[in-house]
Amino acid sequence: MKKAPTVFDPENSVFVIAEIGINHNGLISSAKALIDAAYLAGADAVKFQTFRPNDLLKADAPKARYQADVTLVNESQLQLLEKVGLSREAHLELVREANARGLRFMSTAFDSKSLDFLVRELDLPILKIPSGEVTNGPLLFEFGKARRPIIFSTGMSNLAEVKTALSVIASGLLGLRITTVQGLERVLHDRGVRKVLKEYVTLMHCTTQYPAAFESVNLRALESLKAEFGLMVGYSDHTQGILISAAAVACGARVIEKHITLDRTLPGPDHAASLEPHEFKNLVDSIRMVEVAMGDGIKKPHLTEIENLEVARKSLVAAHEISAHEKFSAYNLTSKRPGTGKSPMEYWDMLGKKSNRDYDTDEFI
Repeated sequence: MKKAPTVFDPENSVFVIAEIGINHNGLISSAKALIDAAYLAGADAVKFQTFRPNDLLKADAPKARYQADVTLVNESQLQLLEKVGLSREAHLELVREANARGLRFMSTAFDSKSLDFLVRELDLPILKIPSGEVTNGPLLFEFGKARRPIIFSTGMSNLAEVKTALSVIASGLLGLRITTVQGLERVLHDRGVRKVLKEYVTLMHCTTQYPAAFESVNLRALESLKAEFGLMVGYSDHTQGILISAAAVACGARVIEKHITLDRTLPGPDHAASLEPHEFKNLVDSIRMVEVAMGDGIKKPHLTEIENLEVARKSLVAAHEISAHEKFSAYNLTSKRPGTGKSPMEYWDMLGKKSNRDYDTDEFI
């Protein structure tokens, strides 16, 4: 099986996704304005949502509380999604719009036919699996069969569920036949399978609430995901503000996804947890600063510190006048700045030795 195509390089630079989702409210003009805002903010990609409402949910499927709080009382989730869905022509137009600005166009597929459209017709080089599909085995298998780099969001799930989901995705990637998911996780013990997953899959930690409270974030889960599966990790941020995304980068996230909106007061379920354009630019700037500040991990003086080294460190000096042949002691030795003389680390070696000459108070030993 050939390796995953190189379409983004989060190992060398944090990949920032401006999640437009359904914040366009079904208006192509708003979608284009959001693409432009993401470009001006410095994002690497824009991401939409692709779904066929009748394939995604039953007519009587209830709305989530965060959806119900900001939408019409008598409007069902099906009716809500019917209003904001994007047509085939709209997708093509938005792909052209993103490409013209050098942005990667992405979209989340919520059903098999939508995934097929993204792969076969739009030929998207990166696929995104949303958190709600973690237990949707057949769709996960289809994502794997597409053999494209996958960004996999793991909101609402535990490690065991992620492990099962990855085993299904791996089976799709490798063309394995699944007869039951019982014990399927054993495929992850195979070194070759893990290698393939590492080439294709980035795991996104996420709290599926809009907006998500800080105490629900659990950024240390990034470490758990990386330790358990050895895959690159990222963070899909639904909190308010930019702090948590920047902190996630410091915790090892190499992909950051954050909702963008033209106006947080607009009607719709995701606007409240989104950033307005100027805030998104602050987010990208903060991520880039944290990225630079992370360094290479080698503990050593930075070049900018060297000039301060001798000024800040100390040397052994005479605490009092010392006569020739007098023994060095705790009484007549001390350490003071600058650090251009004998290191105070030699203090214990000096104790009890005889001075070979006279020293004035404060004179370097």
